[in-house]
Amino acid sequence: MQKDIQAYQPDVVILIDYAGFNMRVAKFVKSIGIKTFYYISPKVWAWNQSRALNIKKFVDRMFVIFPFEKDFFKKYDYEVDYVGNPLFDAIADFQPKPNFRKEARVGQKPIIALLPGSRHQEVAKILPMMVAQAYNFPDYQFVIAGVSNLPKELYARWQSIFPIKVVYDDAYNLLSVADAALVTSGTATLETALLNVPQVVCYKTSGISFAIAKMVIKVPYISLVNLVAQKKVVPELIQNDLNNITVQEELNKILTPEGRQAQLEGYAEVKALLGDKGASAKAGSLMVDYLLK
Repeated sequence: MQKDIQAYQPDVVILIDYAGFNMRVAKFVKSIGIKTFYYISPKVWAWNQSRALNIKKFVDRMFVIFPFEKDFFKKYDYEVDYVGNPLFDAIADFQPKPNFRKEARVGQKPIIALLPGSRHQEVAKILPMMVAQAYNFPDYQFVIAGVSNLPKELYARWQSIFPIKVVYDDAYNLLSVADAALVTSGTATLETALLNVPQVVCYKTSGISFAIAKMVIKVPYISLVNLVAQKKVVPELIQNDLNNITVQEELNKILTPEGRQAQLEGYAEVKALLGDKGASAKAGSLMVDYLLK
């Protein structure tokens, strides 16, 4: 590999996301005297923050997608470029299906979207608490944003108990017609915010995993919405705080005009902090500029 790279003589190696593998590549490439650029930083700000020192050592320029990452790396005397968030491009390119309700067979009844995640374990842990709310809010229909890479039985088992429906691999269109959403922590929280849907963030894992996470996670929030805002914009129900009563209470709040408006105002602040679309194009342009200097 070293001979191949040296024979090719690249000006720079550009790494994108995928922290474990890419940081090993960065270390190797740096050792043979080739520049490294990295787009979409490893989430070193969340846990094991000292990993930022390795980034500073092996990466010549880092291009980040969250504004708070600039301040985080500044603590390590490492200047990075904030280029915006590529989710803006995905949202900007999204065109809601005008006949989505008819195609999904969900009718005209107001919708509360359930986004329980894409991992088997988190869906199994969190979805039961979400679907149980169907009994508490009879004036709404609850629709699950399912993913086809998980067994359908994971969702179907609840349909015999609760009056819910499942829409597969079409979360954006589901959110486009939803009045509110229950969302598992992750990228989906930011997508839901960018689509202007009030939400309650839910997260639950095993007791052991949660105990370990509490020891290593160094950020005050788990949702990207609150992390970007650096304050509470959306409620976060985590572990033992995630139960039938708390979910009902928080969902009630965001279904009121006042609660909805408060979240939408918070979303506007988040969008202003994130900037505009074109993150990848901006990153590419900056990379060329740095190489030409």
